[in-house]
Amino acid sequence: MACVLEAPLRMSVLSEVTASSRHYVDRLFDLDPQKVLQGVIDMKNAVIGNNKQKANLIVLGAVPSLKVSTKKEFSCWRSSGIVKWKGLMNGGNWLLYLLQQETSSTELRTECAVVLGSLAMGTENNVKSLLDCHIIPALLQGLLSPDLKFIEACLRCLRTIFISPVTPEDLLYTDATVISHLMALLSRSRYTQEYICQIFSHCCKLQHWHSCGFKSLPQPLLCANGPDHQTILFNHGAVQNIAHLLVSTSYKVRMQALKCFSVLAFENPQVSMTLVNVSVDGELLPQIFVKMLQRDKPIEMQLTSAKCLTSMCRAGAIRTDDSCIVLKTLPCLVRMCSKERLLEERVEGAETLAYLIETDVELQRIASITDHLIVMLADYFKYPSSVSAITDIKRLDHDLKHAHELRQAAFKLYASLGANDEDIRKKIIETENMMDRIVNGLSESSIKVRLAAVRCLHSLSRSVQQLRTSFQDHAVWKPLMKVLQNAPNEILVVASSTLCNLLLEFSPSKEPILESGAIELLCSLTQSENLALRVNGIWALMNMAFQAEQKIKSDILRGLSTEQLFQLLSDSDVNVLMKTLGLLRNLLSTRPHIDHIMSTHGKQIMQAVTLILEGEHNIEVKEQTLCILANIADGTTAKELIMTNDDILQKIKYYMSHSNAKLQLAAMFCISNLIWNEEEGSQERQDKLRDMGIVDILHKLSQSSDPNLCDKAKTALQQYLA
Repeated sequence: MACVLEAPLRMSVLSEVTASSRHYVDRLFDLDPQKVLQGVIDMKNAVIGNNKQKANLIVLGAVPSLKVSTKKEFSCWRSSGIVKWKGLMNGGNWLLYLLQQETSSTELRTECAVVLGSLAMGTENNVKSLLDCHIIPALLQGLLSPDLKFIEACLRCLRTIFISPVTPEDLLYTDATVISHLMALLSRSRYTQEYICQIFSHCCKLQHWHSCGFKSLPQPLLCANGPDHQTILFNHGAVQNIAHLLVSTSYKVRMQALKCFSVLAFENPQVSMTLVNVSVDGELLPQIFVKMLQRDKPIEMQLTSAKCLTSMCRAGAIRTDDSCIVLKTLPCLVRMCSKERLLEERVEGAETLAYLIETDVELQRIASITDHLIVMLADYFKYPSSVSAITDIKRLDHDLKHAHELRQAAFKLYASLGANDEDIRKKIIETENMMDRIVNGLSESSIKVRLAAVRCLHSLSRSVQQLRTSFQDHAVWKPLMKVLQNAPNEILVVASSTLCNLLLEFSPSKEPILESGAIELLCSLTQSENLALRVNGIWALMNMAFQAEQKIKSDILRGLSTEQLFQLLSDSDVNVLMKTLGLLRNLLSTRPHIDHIMSTHGKQIMQAVTLILEGEHNIEVKEQTLCILANIADGTTAKELIMTNDDILQKIKYYMSHSNAKLQLAAMFCISNLIWNEEEGSQERQDKLRDMGIVDILHKLSQSSDPNLCDKAKTALQQYLA
């Protein structure tokens, strides 16, 4: 396949190409092998630290691809003279050709690999050009050579290419034999160990799907033709082959092995459970990781060790109350958040700590009182720092580069800290300008910062006190509604989950949110293909309907439509179904509302209730459905829809005798509301239900060992005696 650059780009670059750049490429076509070798060496020296020279050489034909099929063609081209090289530029994959030729000396092939690696260290466009020329298969083929120096040069080049963000990680896994061969090469030298571990750590990726709440549900992205990267590496013995490298005499080898384990263990119980039981020189890996956390170790090593232990803890391989977590890992990560650390270290430390404590209340409490962490994090929002002298330009550029990452990390850690404890939430909100920072974060240009700000807001919105005070004082609902108007699904999921909390009955934000057109927005979310958005949409409507006015309830039903309501009640996800039933239960509360809704939607609602009670649903779903019937039975006119429906009455009778006490109790509520003797027509309803054998069942239930069932049955029987 030809590797041809677009004409406009080629012309602009070629216009800047110097005569010396041409000279380097011309020498690759010399008939004397020694001159070719010297030409490659000179090219290597010329491109070191010179991105412009690297780009020139790529455009001039040192790399662009030509599939030379026979040695005869190669000889033919050489004998034609250098003057014709321009005509071959679109296809002269010369360095790669020399690299792959068995007739080339090992020294020449090694120098070609070195130059290609140097070219890859240039711009991302350089890497793209090399990838287009199929450099990876050529380098992987080079790993079969018996010569160690050549292997190391190929690995070094592969490492440089794979750490580039433009290189697809799956390219490492296209050939099933590659990983096995790389594992075998680990024992050859400290350089093969360093480069291979670095390649593995950059080619082991996961993607995440976010749930409706603050927490995320990690799901590995499977490779097109097989298992995920972690599983592939694990099945090829990565743990056993890399573990001993943690005690290597080479710092670089130890560091790359550590980084490899940090990505292998992330969200992976299988790897984590294996790591916790592996020993090297009589010492378990967790103990080795703890030693690497010590203050006298390089910061990079401390951070990466903390990430390994964090992943193992989150995967369940290490208890959250283990001393290596509480007394070593957590304090280390808090230290990384201090002003003394580099900005990038503070980012990584905060994000790792946020992940460590995300689901554990006690770790959240310990972290919140360690080294004044909550106040310390406020400093993350003070970048870029103000500059007055021209000498500070570099610092400003550095601060600007990391400012978004710092705010994102701070929001994430605040979200984890405030996930459960009311006192911690109060401390966070009382931190300097905290609510203003969150509100500003909701409108940031960076999607990652916006997402982190929404997560922080969601965590704090779990506080009843803050919903009534700080959230109202800062009118948080306004920027939140703007976020919901136009945002990626990842942000929409967390923002809509936050809105669910702001719509709770005691929240002062509920009324203005209703007035801003939230019903239409939430009804549209229930139609989303994204499961979390459907759940959140119906959940928010359920909260909105709680103790709401009749007009709001009617607007909700109108916005959903009967068709959509049935669609939600037939949703395959139990969470959607439960929240939809919860919505119906809240809509059908207070007698005037029950009678009004059943007069307009009674037929459809009774049909839906029948289908659910007949379906294969769990106890909770059927209990909720029976509670809806109990609410309908509490209506003045609505109860007739039950009394005239023999099928429904038989189902209620069936569940009164069910083996599950919850279902029995819910069915009893239906009966009690139907036979209550203070209401008009109660005698006729009592007579009909007696004829069905309901009274006999009530007598049996009055002898039940379950006190709730017993009391409810006796209360119902008293209606017959009154």
